[in-house]
Amino acid sequence: MKEIFPGVYGKEGKLYTRNLVPGKTVYGEDLLRVDQGEYRSWNPYRSKLAAAVKKGLKNFPFGKKSKVLYLGAATGTTISHISDAVAEGEIYAVEVSAHSMKKLIQLCELRENIIPILGDAGKPEEYSDVGQVDVVYEDVAHPDQAEYLLRNVRKFLKKGGWAMIAVKSQCIDVTEEPEKVYAKVEAELSNELELVERILIGPYEKDHVFLVLRKKE
Repeated sequence: MKEIFPGVYGKEGKLYTRNLVPGKTVYGEDLLRVDQGEYRSWNPYRSKLAAAVKKGLKNFPFGKKSKVLYLGAATGTTISHISDAVAEGEIYAVEVSAHSMKKLIQLCELRENIIPILGDAGKPEEYSDVGQVDVVYEDVAHPDQAEYLLRNVRKFLKKGGWAMIAVKSQCIDVTEEPEKVYAKVEAELSNELELVERILIGPYEKDHVFLVLRKKE
């Protein structure tokens, strides 16, 4: 196994994270045993963060003890791999869908470092007790997703902390060319955050760009 980032590994062209809950899968992924450890395959077609890693992501700000706010947790596919990486940290998982939350809660019962929050990512005052975090990660299909990120960054992200967002052009403006949508989002975010990386994540996700940003000191 080759370590790509702390907690993220590559083998024969596939990505893996070390399984925090040995013997348990989350979405039917393969398990691999190597050197007395167990690793879960990380599918870039099902995780935009994995897609970004496959496309050359340089900054992976999830440390073993990181505190993370994850917006748009859904049923927990990507968040489960972040959970592996931040084994001694905390992930606050915000999801607006009660249906998705049912499955997310089942995941949280196995992974104690994930705290589920049924809430609207556009209304951070609903979960204000989260406190300061090291990373805000957003994967929310909404026309105002850039503003949602900024609201949460202002309230929770510590100075020098990281923000990551998967921008879905078709959710923002289906009539506009994706590159023009991305440019508008980048301009909006750059008013308050430093843009560090910009990665188009096709062919894994069509019409998506993955942005890595940092809160100014």
